[in-house]
Amino acid sequence: MNVLDGRVALITGGARGQGRAHALALAAEGASIVLADAPRPMNLTYPLGTEDDLRDTAKLVEELGSACLPITMDVRDPVAVRAAVEETLRSFGSLDIVVANAGVVSTGPLEDVTDEIWHQLVDTNLTGVFHTLRAVVPVMRRQRFGRIVVTSSMGGRMGIPELAPYNATKWGVIGLAKSLALEVAKEGITVNVMCPTTVHTPMVQPVDADGIPDELVQRMMRANPIPQPWIEPEDVSRALLYLVTDPGVVTGSVLEIGLGGSARIH
Repeated sequence: MNVLDGRVALITGGARGQGRAHALALAAEGASIVLADAPRPMNLTYPLGTEDDLRDTAKLVEELGSACLPITMDVRDPVAVRAAVEETLRSFGSLDIVVANAGVVSTGPLEDVTDEIWHQLVDTNLTGVFHTLRAVVPVMRRQRFGRIVVTSSMGGRMGIPELAPYNATKWGVIGLAKSLALEVAKEGITVNVMCPTTVHTPMVQPVDADGIPDELVQRMMRANPIPQPWIEPEDVSRALLYLVTDPGVVTGSVLEIGLGGSARIH
């Protein structure tokens, strides 16, 4: 018996990167997986997850012996989010684990941030999480069980130059998750947050891009007490497994996977 046999997990931003690693980690423990990704185009400096990425991840999940339902969905669209939850229930009959993972990033000085970039980040990273949580909570309340995990960032725990809009969204989802945790604490539902430092994903290094400059790698290493430039998606997935397999005594918590950065903040 695997620890998540019989459980159904919905992962937003599930096509690649952290979402793919989370899907494989949960599937390896027996969960059925619903992957939601492939958003509408955005004006960003790196390519977003695609339907091909979504299908590739679904195939990897199925190779582990778990059922997988890929859904093309943009978390900015509340109607699409609700439809994805309904499709999950039709296909699997329950929804036990939700990983609100979809997110985008843009860098640059605050005065150079356009209204378009601001709205893309807020609508995806904050409002998209709101849409997801609002859609799944009624289902989990009926079940009297649920494990919700929101992906924030170490940028949601500290200020970082040239990441102000991104950090604002990642601070915001912590407050959203903590408040919801109190609302549902008596109903068998836990709500927790993961705060990774920089994760080695296509958001950091697109698949078709040249290698990351050595100067940048060295600068990132110097910024971390543990001298590594970033963590791997699987490092975050281990934290996720801890939170979703908890018997129900951890909620409203923020788990930092920060290469020692936690030692610098209160």
